[in-house]
Amino acid sequence: MGSLSGMTYKIRTFGDPVLLTQAAAVTDIDGKVIKIVEKMFETLYESESGIGLAAPQVGIQRQIFVWDMDDEPLVILNPKIVESDGEWVYDEGCLSIPGLYVEMTRPKTVLMKGVDLNGNEISFEADELEARLFQHELDHLNGVLMFDRMQPEQRKQAMAQYIMITEQVDPVEGIVRLRAE
Repeated sequence: MGSLSGMTYKIRTFGDPVLLTQAAAVTDIDGKVIKIVEKMFETLYESESGIGLAAPQVGIQRQIFVWDMDDEPLVILNPKIVESDGEWVYDEGCLSIPGLYVEMTRPKTVLMKGVDLNGNEISFEADELEARLFQHELDHLNGVLMFDRMQPEQRKQAMAQYIMITEQVDPVEGIVRLRAE
């Protein structure tokens, strides 16, 4: 893909209502969708810590997500998980809830189906981290955040931790500020 350096989307963070809305299906794969995907990849790479990005995370209410594991950029439109199995516990993070990592249980393996940029039906079998990535990004397409997947006590603790994190981050410089005791 061509470079669009300096032309990235702003990643929406917790509290932005766009993250709580279900995304619409992509019905027409045109140049606009291609440009959205290219710009999403640039945004993902600029984040440095992300491995996947769903369109709602950048304010676009379409069922698109991109990911890159092992330098293999991939995109899927209108994805659905059609099979899942097992359990896997892992510390999960989110670009829209920066700095927070929470131990979560999700299915260990999944089969995801959707459409590629040429309109062809595609499917991916995944396990562990990639399976978790697929589930996490599909949650974003459905307006679901990590907090929504937590048990009440875990959610309460995670919210308190996130508030502490956000109070310590300088919004201009994006760095953690240590508080004087």
